Amino acid sequence: MRAFGPVPSRRLGQSLGINNIPPKVCTYSCVYCQIGKTEHLNCERQAFFDPAELAREVAEKVNELKKRGTRIDYLSFVPDGEPTLDINLGNHIGLIRQLNIKIAVITNASLLNRKDVRGDLHKADLVSVKIDAVSRKAWLRTDRPHKSLDLETILEGIREFNAEFRGEMITETMLLQGMNDSPDEVKKIGEFLASLKPYKSYIAIPTRPTTVKGALPASDQALTMCYQVFRERLPRVELLLGQGGDEFGYSGNVEDDLLGITSVHPMSEKNVRQYLKKAGAEWRVITDLIERGSLVELTHQGQKFYLRRLPGKS
Repeated sequence: MRAFGPVPSRRLGQSLGINNIPPKVCTYSCVYCQIGKTEHLNCERQAFFDPAELAREVAEKVNELKKRGTRIDYLSFVPDGEPTLDINLGNHIGLIRQLNIKIAVITNASLLNRKDVRGDLHKADLVSVKIDAVSRKAWLRTDRPHKSLDLETILEGIREFNAEFRGEMITETMLLQGMNDSPDEVKKIGEFLASLKPYKSYIAIPTRPTTVKGALPASDQALTMCYQVFRERLPRVELLLGQGGDEFGYSGNVEDDLLGITSVHPMSEKNVRQYLKKAGAEWRVITDLIERGSLVELTHQGQKFYLRRLPGKS
């Protein structure tokens, strides 16, 4: 299930996700991550999946969805960890390019100082870059990076990539209460973004269960302040305050679809019920997955969410 969805996205429309990284291999262990604590904090690129096999799985998923008349706007590398840790990322993009669907990569930007990483990302149509902080203390609090990473090197890598890239680069800043939402930090982030001139900059808050329970969304006042600061410096700024749309794609296998989506995208109870209705399935599918230990139920701000249980978790 390395291809999942499509998942409704405010940024990408109907996005067919591609999971090119095993569970929780990442360069960061962000306090707000929606799929759990990073189990393998790592900065070395390596091969995880055979490019031909992954391309075949994506093509099969696309064909299944097309037969059902499901729209796909992007093929998006949005895995269980940091997609640029995959040394075959450029090969993957090249092999699925023949499907004639735009390709996006969602990255935390931590490896953009590397020429080989930037070269792989040049093959995409859209790259979303995470910029949660530009001062060291806020970065350490929010993103909890691998000890070998250096913030100034990362920011310079983002600048280099932005200068070279011919596709659309967008940015996302996750704003958290007491971590990166001070007026001084927000102003510094806004000034850095202004130097990049991205196609669009998004401001987000956690809307699903977070790894650290104390990772809280920034206040309405802080969000408004951040929006105004960014808007004064950037032509296109948008708030991402909801959970996205409700139109999750159905490919014909209810359990595979649910486990594929929830491996990287926790689904609210409302979304699950709407999906099951579309698929003509009963809630018993969910209780069976929970009883088998494949799915877990979590509560976040009074709302139930469902997440695939990661291997080795109990």
